[in-house]
Amino acid sequence: MRRNDHDVTNAIRTTDPAAVGAEVLRIHQSLFDRLPCGLERVFRDAAALYRGRHPDYFGCDTEYHDLQHVLDVTLAMTRLLDGYQRGRSAGEEPLTPRVFLVGVLAALFHDFGYLRRRNDRKHRFGAEYTLTHVSRGAAYLRCYARELGIEEKYACAAATLVHYTGYERPAEDIRVPGALLRQVGQMLGTADIIAQMSDRCYLEKCRDRLYPEFVLGGLAGRRRAGLRQLPLFTSGEDLVHKTPAFYQIALRRLDVPLARSYELARRHFGGDNPYLDEIGKNVRYAQRVAATPRTELLRRRPPITLSPEARPYPKDLVGL
Repeated sequence: MRRNDHDVTNAIRTTDPAAVGAEVLRIHQSLFDRLPCGLERVFRDAAALYRGRHPDYFGCDTEYHDLQHVLDVTLAMTRLLDGYQRGRSAGEEPLTPRVFLVGVLAALFHDFGYLRRRNDRKHRFGAEYTLTHVSRGAAYLRCYARELGIEEKYACAAATLVHYTGYERPAEDIRVPGALLRQVGQMLGTADIIAQMSDRCYLEKCRDRLYPEFVLGGLAGRRRAGLRQLPLFTSGEDLVHKTPAFYQIALRRLDVPLARSYELARRHFGGDNPYLDEIGKNVRYAQRVAATPRTELLRRRPPITLSPEARPYPKDLVGL
């Protein structure tokens, strides 16, 4: 039986930066026959940030968009990159170690914008940045990539790629230098969707973790004055019940603006696509949950990865 803290293959512990980092390094070396430059450091740095060990940032306090989520997305992204490189046609541009690193960086830091600075006196919780977290993460990543010694062209590209995980800018309008980096962006947007929707505890996380984040971010409960029209959910259960409909929306995004990049997973796995298989299971179970009032159908316990300094959301604030 697949474990709650493991990936779709039940082989990689997605709450462990070292385990995910080791698999990413293994795939890199298998593709380029050389040790990666800088990859080991980025996993250490990301773990320190999310666990509250950075002098300028509080640790992660968003239970849904947590360390497990970014590690799961990074693992999925690496597998898509691997699938691309191994199955590309003669006319497709090959990956380079630098482009590989840029793709991994963008995945690992795509949700960094939920982390609050320690001098932030305006916001109490990272989820309050829901509508701006993509831009915040992109700004941080641009500076961080420069710290790593990455050339300006690729530092800017890494920051731009993060926007493929958001919805405020259409994927087809995102400008990156060259067709290859555009494909890498499409892979990143794909990895973000398939990693979270294939999580074994996806439905429980939607009900108990994502809904409170939506309340704090203005996507649930009472609509904030002046907020543009976005999906609005009335409860965690409502979020779960709408999962099948959301999947149809996500599938259209995966198929068209993200160019069916999920097919690259089949190349990596040699024909199977466990991400789509696990998503299908979650969608069918959501349909079953929606058809019955029995709340005990959702009883899995997702792992907890929050920083020890993270404060729980006030129950009266999020309506729990």
